[in-house]
Amino acid sequence: MSFVRVLAAVAVTLALSVATPVSAQTLTIGLGTEPTSIDPHYHNLGPNNQISAHIFSRLIEQDEKQRLTPGLATSWKPISDTTWEFKLRKGVKFHDGTPFTADDVLFSMERGANHPNARSSFKLYTHGGGKTFKKIDDHTIHVTTPRAYPLMPVDLSNVHIVSKKAEGKWEGEFNNGNFAYGTGPFKFVRWVKGEILEFERNEDFYGEKPHWKKVVIKPIKSAPSRLAALLAGDVDFIDQVPTVDIARLEKNPKVTLNQGVSNRVIYLHMDQYRDPAPYVKGHDGKDIKNPFKDVRVRRAISKAINRDAIVERVMEGVAIKAGQLLPEGFFGRSDKLKPDTYDPAAAKKLLAEAGFPDGFVTTLHGPNNRYINDAKIVEAIAQMLTAIGIKTTPDTMPKSVYFKRAKNRGPEKPPEFSFVLVGWGSGTGEPSSPLRSLLATYSKEKGWGSSNRGLHSNKEMDKVLGEALATVDDKERAKLLARATEIGIGEDVGIIPLHYQVNTWASKKGLTYIPRTDERTAAWQVLPE
Repeated sequence: MSFVRVLAAVAVTLALSVATPVSAQTLTIGLGTEPTSIDPHYHNLGPNNQISAHIFSRLIEQDEKQRLTPGLATSWKPISDTTWEFKLRKGVKFHDGTPFTADDVLFSMERGANHPNARSSFKLYTHGGGKTFKKIDDHTIHVTTPRAYPLMPVDLSNVHIVSKKAEGKWEGEFNNGNFAYGTGPFKFVRWVKGEILEFERNEDFYGEKPHWKKVVIKPIKSAPSRLAALLAGDVDFIDQVPTVDIARLEKNPKVTLNQGVSNRVIYLHMDQYRDPAPYVKGHDGKDIKNPFKDVRVRRAISKAINRDAIVERVMEGVAIKAGQLLPEGFFGRSDKLKPDTYDPAAAKKLLAEAGFPDGFVTTLHGPNNRYINDAKIVEAIAQMLTAIGIKTTPDTMPKSVYFKRAKNRGPEKPPEFSFVLVGWGSGTGEPSSPLRSLLATYSKEKGWGSSNRGLHSNKEMDKVLGEALATVDDKERAKLLARATEIGIGEDVGIIPLHYQVNTWASKKGLTYIPRTDERTAAWQVLPE
């Protein structure tokens, strides 16, 4: 069954009948992807951020549709063109009993930007736009930027707050529980990597208390094993339901499915910097000039990809083909960009115009356990490109290996690979996050281009993006974000969007889940029917 044909809103819920009742006290979750650390500033990665949200609060929270709601800040407003004021919640305590104050906010912002062991920094959010933090009193902070910065609340909704008592303490001290205390809805109990992660309800939580007194998370990487654990009653709830099993599960009266469109786009990045490029050769095995630096080659690759076939056959209909960074319904999208039409003849013509009439040889690298059906997508694209003369070898590997080798450290140390499949979910719920991270010219100082694995650079796009980030009027900012997207993707083909993920969660009968556009599994949103 294709859910693309029936998704009329961001979330679709499919409830089916009868099963054993679930304990009112304990929720056991089978999680497909385990975090790499409990330290909320160690790695700006989806699996880490979803766990952090259980333990650590943010100044501003995001609901299931990524709308901003009060968190540790009860209110926020601009008090001048360049200064925002945040009023902090009073009476809040960290899980160890330490009072929460403005000092913890200032400490967390510096730590998030300068964590010495960070695998992916939060500097884009803590210091993007040239932010300067100032304590006014224990429950008031001012954040100043050189010019107007309307995205301030959105940025700060991505940074978790830790106690200043964690100064000099890094991921190891969080993973063993010594400093894993936040102000969030759950308290950290223990983490045995690869086996179990436990939380208990924070009875002093300032917001609505979770339904569950105890949450037990079992990391189960194998999708068939995860589903088997649910059907056997070993877990109550699972994420990342395999697309191939959805039709069968719809008919199971003991299972409830919940499904929603996410903000994650699956896309291709190509080396637009080096010459010659690694893993790129002529058909004779010799080095050639980097074909990915030619926009005609990048456009040819896009036209050679049959997105409809990927959605229907590889994704079992549970995806939506993409032509830009975010699906319909999100702020700042372009109404001009559509998914490229499959046209292999046009692709071959573009290759010939670019000086590669016979194509070339390359390798498409990707993970095999990070995104839905990621390895299958890599294999399908390799076949499609080989059909137009770009002889492509698919090479996938576990995400723990892949992302180390695909990491972007700037022009001095670019990624090992030249052609990669990656995914990006907008933490801000609008295009500025992926534009700054994926397409903007790399700048360590500005925090731009941190995940720009192709080292794409377009000064005009940078200029428009910079204007958008300083535009207060929502309508004008939306136009500028759309225009930056049109330059980066429509004109430059800096990345090649493939599809947006549609995520499926499953639970025992008697439970339901509120799907999130950020794809996160949040224990407090698993509720009795």
